[in-house]
Amino acid sequence: MKAFLPSNEEQRLKKLRSYEILDSIEESAYDDVALVAAHICETPIALISLVDRDRQWFKSRVGIGVDQTHRDLSFCSHAILMPDRVLVVSDAQKDDRFTDNSLVTDAPKIRFYAGAPLVTPDGFTLGTLCVIDFQPRQLTDRQTSALQALSRQIVAQLELRRNLKELAQETVDRQQAEAQVRRLNAELEARVQQRTAQLQLQTQELQHTLHQLQQTQTQLIHAEKIASLGQLVAGVAHEINNPLSFISGNLPHVRDYMQNLLHLVKVYQNHFPVPPAAIATVTEQIELDYLSEDLPKLLNSLQVGADRIREIVDSLRQFSRSDERHKLADLHVGLDNTLMLLRHRLKATSTRPEIRVDRNDGDLPPIACCIGQLNQVFMNLISNAIDAIDARHSQQPQLSIRTFVESDRVCIAIADNGTGMDASLQKHIFDPFFTTKPLGKGTGLGLSISYQIVMNHDGQLICRSSLGSGTEFTIELPMARARDSAIELAASCG
Repeated sequence: MKAFLPSNEEQRLKKLRSYEILDSIEESAYDDVALVAAHICETPIALISLVDRDRQWFKSRVGIGVDQTHRDLSFCSHAILMPDRVLVVSDAQKDDRFTDNSLVTDAPKIRFYAGAPLVTPDGFTLGTLCVIDFQPRQLTDRQTSALQALSRQIVAQLELRRNLKELAQETVDRQQAEAQVRRLNAELEARVQQRTAQLQLQTQELQHTLHQLQQTQTQLIHAEKIASLGQLVAGVAHEINNPLSFISGNLPHVRDYMQNLLHLVKVYQNHFPVPPAAIATVTEQIELDYLSEDLPKLLNSLQVGADRIREIVDSLRQFSRSDERHKLADLHVGLDNTLMLLRHRLKATSTRPEIRVDRNDGDLPPIACCIGQLNQVFMNLISNAIDAIDARHSQQPQLSIRTFVESDRVCIAIADNGTGMDASLQKHIFDPFFTTKPLGKGTGLGLSISYQIVMNHDGQLICRSSLGSGTEFTIELPMARARDSAIELAASCG
């Protein structure tokens, strides 16, 4: 039986196309969800199905080779008509809607189907996360809840994917605007220079005004970047944490159930060492001995993966803190979180081995600071160090991070063995919009923003470099800030 069209079909199709997901390449984020759905529901087939005008297209598929079928044959076309619940077809041969469906009567001869609708935040149903079997069956309440949770995660991935594309376009627009600002600044500086001989005093005042304008621009751009990044990162961490909590919470139960079932199998084998032929055949087909040995390893791998995701989520939460007021913070935690987020960039590439990170942490006191801003400084400096190492193609790439106390100042030194800089470049590295990177690779704001942040903390950002010998940036922050802020905080709490 062909499914009815949703009442908002045209708006639904327009919403689906707004995600630009149809006919896109494979993506592991979606493949992992489909694989988890197949494991949880114990079915041979799992699909992320998006219902188009005349077809259903599979963004991800497990256990099936085709990537789309006609919409008239689609079980999912029925499921999207019920966005608030999972459509379960226990036996398709006994359901009037599907008894004459060629997918039931002919290959692959579907008997069981369960589909959780993919509902957008504004109420449009794009498709389903569905699981399929070749024999009649039912889902447990836990499996149904898991399928719904995973469907929400897919929608979150779609939202994130679209937001990232929009952010990329905003970045391009911002770079074009910055190029326009640079052009206007260059024109203004040229006019100022033309009038220098006649109006020396006015020229000095204009240069001072221009400097103040550049500082204001830098601060505004920095505030916008921090706020946008903080909101995006915090949102991603929150969306990932919900299904992660579900998966982590149920893995121990899955492990207990698995151990009980394997124990039961061993008891049967002990009492019936020579099983009937039918049982022996099934035992051989499913490779019971290998399954018993590999299943615990698989669950352990899932637990390791879940723990790794939780570490990343915790790092995202810490990194995205945007404290407006100075609070006591451990700078080592900020460095740890930054390295966690940049871990993928430290891995080996086609042109160099993995970057070795040498940490030498001193005994630093807590510092009263805006830790979110200092995290941005750490991110900028370490990212630049990795870029310099990549540009050199060293066979022994190394990043060194030292923290220590010197006199009355707390110091964080970040050094690389990259390309280094000559004296002429070092004079301009903190200038707004100055960059040596190709167009599209850098805005020239990272070091300027970092310098301004450190200065706003009554500190200093010092660069030491020589061409071909690498670069070291040292952040110096006053110890007095830690003592005075601790006294102030204690007084305010007392």
